[in-house]
Amino acid sequence: MQTFSKILSITALTASLALGLGSIAKAEQKTDFKVAWSIYVGWMPWGYAADHGIVKKWADKYGIKIEVTQFNDYVESMNQYTAGAFDAVTLTNMDGLSIPAAGGVDTTAVIVGDFSNGNDAVILKDKASLADIKGQNVNLVEFSVSHYLLARALESIKLTERDVKVVNTSDADMVAAYKTADVTAVVTWNPLVSTILEDPTAKKVFDSSQVPGEIIDLMVANTGVLKDNPNFGKALAGIWYETAALLTADSADGKAAREAMGQASGTDLKGFESQLVATKLFAKPADAVAFTASGNLPKTMDLVRNFLFEKGLLGNGAPSADVIGIEMPDGKILGDSGNVKLRFTETYMKAAADGSL
Repeated sequence: MQTFSKILSITALTASLALGLGSIAKAEQKTDFKVAWSIYVGWMPWGYAADHGIVKKWADKYGIKIEVTQFNDYVESMNQYTAGAFDAVTLTNMDGLSIPAAGGVDTTAVIVGDFSNGNDAVILKDKASLADIKGQNVNLVEFSVSHYLLARALESIKLTERDVKVVNTSDADMVAAYKTADVTAVVTWNPLVSTILEDPTAKKVFDSSQVPGEIIDLMVANTGVLKDNPNFGKALAGIWYETAALLTADSADGKAAREAMGQASGTDLKGFESQLVATKLFAKPADAVAFTASGNLPKTMDLVRNFLFEKGLLGNGAPSADVIGIEMPDGKILGDSGNVKLRFTETYMKAAADGSL
């Protein structure tokens, strides 16, 4: 089964920083754009749109060309974006802060596409209570959203990471690892969660629906490129909302789209639809605008930036979680206002909601 890695590693971060800022996408008016995406339920519309003419339709509307490239390696897609090889990329809110933003690339969230609402989970073997995790080795992808979810789960029962031992495990090895006798606790994401839960010993004791809105999936773009080429942002919004409407349609065409996306992600229609159930998808632009403008987003990003700082993932020698500025849609900034590198905007989603694309 094909999976994708929501991996945040020291190695990846170092690679991002080592790529050098001289190659970052230059801000200038242009007509050709490159978009990178990775396999995940909330990002499958990008590949479908590219394969079914929706990308071309919206690019043609604005007199531009958009090349969409699928990456099997999620970290590599972010590294390539950070190096300037791509103008836009799909990533999570946490990874956007720790890799391109920490790597010095001013990045804007064009589309807030969804948040994980059960796709990420803590699973114990033969134990049905989260409290039973105390003292156990916990297998997960270190510094990933799984690591973040573990921290939030432990916090919910007044434990800390000192009460467990994290065992760094590749997502590619997670299912096999769970089947071994010495692995008794894992934290991972779909479709791995669904596969592991097929084992009768597996008990889900915490999932991302208990921290709603915190693991957010985005389409981001280089801020300078977006500023000089607003039609690129408009085209991305048009592509997303047309495809998301099809994805959620209760029709033969909608079913066919879901089936195609499921097959492309390594599962079938049933498997893909089960993952959609655990995803709060913002198929309607007005819903995305409301979520992005809510008071919860600054609180979430504050949690995320402090987690990353504690793990040393905001850059070598970062003095505090304030080292990188994060701009909210209302212009308010978390952190250093002189070093804003991650921005949330309603602009393009609102244009879609207003019918002005």
